[in-house]
Amino acid sequence: MMPITSTEIDAALTAWGNGKVAISKAFEDGGIDAARQVASAHLDANYGYGLGPVLFKPTMASGEQTFRPTKEGALAYFCGHSAEYPLDRGFAIQGWRAMESVTCAEFIEGDVAMWMGWVILTDKDGKATKVDKSFGYKKDADGVLRIVLHHSSLPYQP
Repeated sequence: MMPITSTEIDAALTAWGNGKVAISKAFEDGGIDAARQVASAHLDANYGYGLGPVLFKPTMASGEQTFRPTKEGALAYFCGHSAEYPLDRGFAIQGWRAMESVTCAEFIEGDVAMWMGWVILTDKDGKATKVDKSFGYKKDADGVLRIVLHHSSLPYQP
């Protein structure tokens, strides 16, 4: 077993944010096909679909399509333009330029870890969007940290 470290979680959060920026830029430079290619590679590099279903609850998903345990569902959420997921607008093609994460807490037990906090994404106009996030991580057989749980919601507004 290869234990997970806090440093690896920080790197995984950075990679996740960099992925959203790369998908946005690919969309702006090359359209939806380019965005899908970058998003698919991002999912392959960072998510644990090779380990089983990923417990993914996107921020703005609802009804029967609230949960996205497959790569296809995540790709549709990130890029939109999907006949199978007609309500998806493409979260990762919104012009993101930067991501900051603010840790509330993390839990590490061997090769499994959980992280909870805020993710603040900033778009090309300087507008920041703050989202409540929880990530669950597991190392695969090669020791690569993979997202196996991704829960996202907008902060509660009383």
